[in-house]
Amino acid sequence: MDTTYHDMWSLTKNALLSNGCDDRNSAAVATTVASAEWTGSRSHGLFRVPGYIKSLRSRKVDGHASPEVTHPTPAIVSVDANNGFAPLALEEGVEALTKVVSSTGVAALIVRNSYHFAALWHETFSLASRGYAALAVVCSTPLVAPFGSKKAFFGTNPISFAFPRKVEQPLVFDMATSTMAHGDVQIAAREGRQIPSDVGLSPSGSSTTDPNEVLDGILLPFGGYKGSLISLMVELMAAGLAGDNFSYEAELGDNGDGGPARGGEFIVAFSPEILAGPGWDEHCAAFFTEYAQQGDTYLPGESKRRLADLRGTVTVDNEIYRTIRNLTQINNKK
Repeated sequence: MDTTYHDMWSLTKNALLSNGCDDRNSAAVATTVASAEWTGSRSHGLFRVPGYIKSLRSRKVDGHASPEVTHPTPAIVSVDANNGFAPLALEEGVEALTKVVSSTGVAALIVRNSYHFAALWHETFSLASRGYAALAVVCSTPLVAPFGSKKAFFGTNPISFAFPRKVEQPLVFDMATSTMAHGDVQIAAREGRQIPSDVGLSPSGSSTTDPNEVLDGILLPFGGYKGSLISLMVELMAAGLAGDNFSYEAELGDNGDGGPARGGEFIVAFSPEILAGPGWDEHCAAFFTEYAQQGDTYLPGESKRRLADLRGTVTVDNEIYRTIRNLTQINNKK
């Protein structure tokens, strides 16, 4: 079915409100969900809403949590999400980080005790839209086997990077360090599509193109040992440096309700104006021009251009839309 950004935002917010979430938290989650769906990140859009609701109903997540922002040093922002969803903690943390990095040139944001279930590019894109480069990492629960193993130990451990451009939309990418994001495998299973044979292994340890077998088995890191090492780095940054759960710890402490697991996030922001000095944008613009002349090149972030214009509609999955609406209506009748 075709729907608007504002309809997706309202659908998500109302579903969360009717299942124990307050106005501030539900609005923050609705923004990340609707933005993901609007820009084509379907695996982190409406598809995620039932999981958010499961974690509210199981009381794993506090839908009324109020984040606490502190400044351990002039260049570090720390946010305790207080057992709430990550989007509100990130909204407040990014706002504080913006003020810090504008004077320090480089600054870090640490988010703890949060439940992250959204696309990672949302926070880096927000920073790049304000003129700052940003790198963000987060881990989850074990889904990916390290290189040489057939047992899940890493999360999909995504990395997002965004770089500002004064005239064009920011460059931004958000990629799992697994060969395919877990949500994309779930969507392929739901739609009855096969996946590439290098995405993961079946429970017996054999290669497969059946997404259901991979969901019951394990995902593999992209690029063999290189991707595996990057995933290890993400664990150490998102958990070791943030002082929160590693993926294996997140699984041990999770109630298995199907919603997000508790963990941390680590973000570093950079001011090109301070680090590179005046003229940084013209210098980088020349680089992007040269890059475009190298052939049929790909520059990530163009899909985020849609966020500048929320008119029109996008096509969403009928089943997931009805599911969310029913989850809202059922609770409203209680």
